[in-house]
Amino acid sequence: MATRVALIQLRCDSTEPMSDRIDRAFAMVREAAPHADLVVLPELWSTCAFDLPAARAGAEPIDGSLVTSLAELARELGIWIHGGSLSEFVNDDTRHNTCVLFDPQGTRVTTYRKIHLFGFAEGERTVMTGGEQLVVVETPLGTTGLATCYDLRFPELFRALTQAGATAFLVSSGWPLSRIEHWDVLTRARAIEDQAWVIACNEVGTQGVDNVVLGGHSVVIDPRGVVVAQAGESEQILFAEIEAEEPRRWREAFPALADIRIGSELA
Repeated sequence: MATRVALIQLRCDSTEPMSDRIDRAFAMVREAAPHADLVVLPELWSTCAFDLPAARAGAEPIDGSLVTSLAELARELGIWIHGGSLSEFVNDDTRHNTCVLFDPQGTRVTTYRKIHLFGFAEGERTVMTGGEQLVVVETPLGTTGLATCYDLRFPELFRALTQAGATAFLVSSGWPLSRIEHWDVLTRARAIEDQAWVIACNEVGTQGVDNVVLGGHSVVIDPRGVVVAQAGESEQILFAEIEAEEPRRWREAFPALADIRIGSELA
């Protein structure tokens, strides 16, 4: 039986009050819920991915109001919700870019703290602390690895998730329009090389003091690298169906992963 997914390609503008955006995002999740078993939100959607002052000011604990509300929404709707990521407040010196995943009972199944922080010396790491743990969890998609945005540029992370059993990747992102061609290539590459589903949710809108335009193109890609569904460059809900057994079938038919040598006998 196929799993129905809905990607909420949310418009995230720094000029919009955060409370209004949260209300609008929740309304889109409610709209998608009758047609989806799993709903996915993008990266730092509540504060805007490229608005670092907002991420600093709007950070909240992992048991704060936003996460609590997402848990209640998942329980009310009876669906899985990947809540995208939020700015997680740990203490005055430590914040993380943290993904949250809820099951239909509203239980927070897992969290993932983004490992690769974007922006070099002047970007995310001026506000955030990078995570250190890979996350693989059982979902209706099968064994699922979590990643966030800039992580896509590091294939070794996805290979490690694959070696930990992942057959699907959930990726929340705030990827800019200026480099959207990279997004299109990298999402397909991660699917092809790991023979896994890629479900990648980006956002749109204009953010931060530099007015960075986000690129959309949220996408669902099958283990062969075929684009099953892709959004445009405006706010929308993208729907697709996932066959959890497809990675196993493809890996058996084309067993490239069994030929990996680097990191094994050549280590």
